Amino acid sequence: MDLKLNYLAVPSVQEIAKEGLKSVPERYVRPHHDRPIMSSTTKPLPQIPVIDLSKLLSQNLKGPELEKLHYACKEWGFFQLINHGVRCSLVEKVKRGAEEFFDLPLEEKKKFAQRGDHEGYGQLFVVSEEQKLEWADMLFVTTFPPQRRKPHTFHSIPFPFRFSSFFLSSLFLPAT
Repeated sequence: MDLKLNYLAVPSVQEIAKEGLKSVPERYVRPHHDRPIMSSTTKPLPQIPVIDLSKLLSQNLKGPELEKLHYACKEWGFFQLINHGVRCSLVEKVKRGAEEFFDLPLEEKKKFAQRGDHEGYGQLFVVSEEQKLEWADMLFVTTFPPQRRKPHTFHSIPFPFRFSSFFLSSLFLPAT
């Protein structure tokens, strides 16, 4: 079931940054109590959790890796996945495709604008004129499973990026 909310359109951060601002607009500045605490000590910073997919798939090594995965999701909200079997060249093609998309003129990117849901170009979950915004533009596209793809985004994306993204998602198809 798709939940439809009315998200507000906001200006492109890339376009705002091109204006040669002297400071970040107030709408993008978080209150002090919401900002990350930066350490001034010389202690090493914590490392992003690394999860080994080959261990998760191994009967003998699964337990400790599942614990690491649980910790990473609960405490960090993200992790780096290694030994996933995706060729570096494919990952690089997807990254290059994303860079090419964000290098398009604004009018071209607007063709992929979000339309009542999170899918497309814009920002996520902007529901009020007062809320603080992320200093980033994004393109959210569902590639897997194929029946969840939205025609206004997936089928309109420039071919090299769409193909690389499709191929990447097809690596995770369940075995039949």
